[in-house]
Amino acid sequence: MATQNSSDKTPDKRNMIIIAAAVALAMLAGWLVFSTVKANKKAAAANARLEQFELDRAQADLEREYQDLNDEFAQFENSRQYIKDDSIKRELNDKYEAARLQVEKLQQELANQKHKSAAEIAKLRSEIDTLRNLLRHYVEEIDRLNKENEALRTENKEIKERNTRLNNQVAETSRRAEALSERMTLAEKLNVTGLTLTPLNKKGKKEKKVTKAVQLVATFTIPQNNSTPVGEKTIYMRIISPSGQLLGQGGTFAFEGGNVEYTAKKSIEYAGEEIGGITIYYDVNTPLIAGDYTVELFADNFRLISRSFTLQ
Repeated sequence: MATQNSSDKTPDKRNMIIIAAAVALAMLAGWLVFSTVKANKKAAAANARLEQFELDRAQADLEREYQDLNDEFAQFENSRQYIKDDSIKRELNDKYEAARLQVEKLQQELANQKHKSAAEIAKLRSEIDTLRNLLRHYVEEIDRLNKENEALRTENKEIKERNTRLNNQVAETSRRAEALSERMTLAEKLNVTGLTLTPLNKKGKKEKKVTKAVQLVATFTIPQNNSTPVGEKTIYMRIISPSGQLLGQGGTFAFEGGNVEYTAKKSIEYAGEEIGGITIYYDVNTPLIAGDYTVELFADNFRLISRSFTLQ
């Protein structure tokens, strides 16, 4: 009977050991799961802190870029005087100001947030890139205008020099004309009446704006004068612009012992009778401006007429 009791206890003991081992394994597994979850949470938190640090650093870098751009834009304050067109200046300033305000708004929104997002940082970067492109356009525009102004200064210098030479020549011609004024009143001199100066467009029609004209035409009449010798007459025309520049390069003609440049010429056959509707054309080869134009006609070593016309 004693032997039977001993063998009954042996299975119970094994069961207890198995149960204890199972409990221990369960506890170990639970601890491993807890440790893994805790480690994952720490890793996620570390990654989040690292990501937020990178975003904060990116925001700080962008703010420095913005300040540099704003300082650079301010440096062009004096250069903007070269932009004479107020509409261009206003458009450039308005675009830059609008982009700048948008950047400052985004900066303020980010400053009030503890956690930044990559999308918000990307939006701020996009706005700052817009500012950078506007500034580049501003610099290019100012550089272009500086070059244009330099070219204009050079051109104006050349025009002034030509005008000085022309004025000296005209002054000399005027002195000679005054000295010979009596000869200009001789009966044999051709008379000119009804002198007009008209701008023409491409179709040969009258053009209201002289700046758009492709031709200028002088029209006049030579009245009957029995005292004037008959035969072929070459009439030389000079057109002087509002800036004092002689238009055209027709050549020169002899006048009172010297050579005078002219704009255009025309030959007519004069038989002592009236000739109406005589026209002399000048093909525009230089930009014209509105103002007072002087037309002078010469023939037979006489200045026949000099008259000013205001062209719009």
